[in-house]
This record gives sequence, C-alpha cells and structure tokens, in this order.
Amino acid sequence: MSAGDVILALKVAVAGATVVLAASLVALAAGSPRWHGRINTAFFMLVAATVLGFEAVIRFVLPNLTAGFTAGQREALSIHLAFSVPATVLLPAMLLTGRRGWKATHVVLAVGFLILWTGTVVTGLFFLPHRLDVP
Repeated sequence: MSAGDVILALKVAVAGATVVLAASLVALAAGSPRWHGRINTAFFMLVAATVLGFEAVIRFVLPNLTAGFTAGQREALSIHLAFSVPATVLLPAMLLTGRRGWKATHVVLAVGFLILWTGTVVTGLFFLPHRLDVP
C-alpha cells in the first residue's frame, strides 16, 4: 500500500459518502424525513468507519505517509483536514438532534455541516494530488 493508494481511497470514500448524503437530501426534499434519517444514519456509519480506518492506516500501517509529500501536497492535506475534521465532529450532534426531533438546532448544525462538507469534497477531490510518485 502506497501513499498514492491511500489518497485514491480517500477520494473514493469522499465521493461515495457524498452520494449517500445527496440521497438523504433528496429524501428530505421528497417529504420523507424518516428515510432522510435512515440514510443519514448510514452516512454517519460510513464516515465514522472511514475516519477510523484512515486513522489506523495513517497511525499504524503507514506512519510516514506524508514523508515524501511536497510542501504543496502537505498543505493541501492540511486544508482538507481543516474541513473534514470539524465536519466529522459535527456528525454525532447532527444524528442526536435529528433523532430527538430538535429541528431548529438540527437545521443550524446542518447548514454548518454542509458548508464544511462542501469544503471536504472540494479539497478532497480537487486539491489533493491525483497521482503520487512517492512509495
């Protein structure tokens, strides 16, 4: 497993999670809050598993993952993390407020989350390098 493989997997995970998130928003727009909640639960589990998986890879499997990165690549990863980490931290609160029916709080958190997730998608898919020549 190379650094390029990890970055590619990150891009696939971000794209896949975004499709699931879009499905939940479609369900909400279609007037099905129950399906919105169910799909968001799946989204939460997908993102949590991805974050834990990448943490395991970065901490234990490839602890020197960024050793061969250029300064620009490291900066792109830092910018991506500046969006993705706060978005991930908001997820449990989103799940809780949605399940409890605290609509006003849920909507406020949702707006913040969508802004952060947009940054996660843009930086994850377009800022991170598409190809790495580092081992």
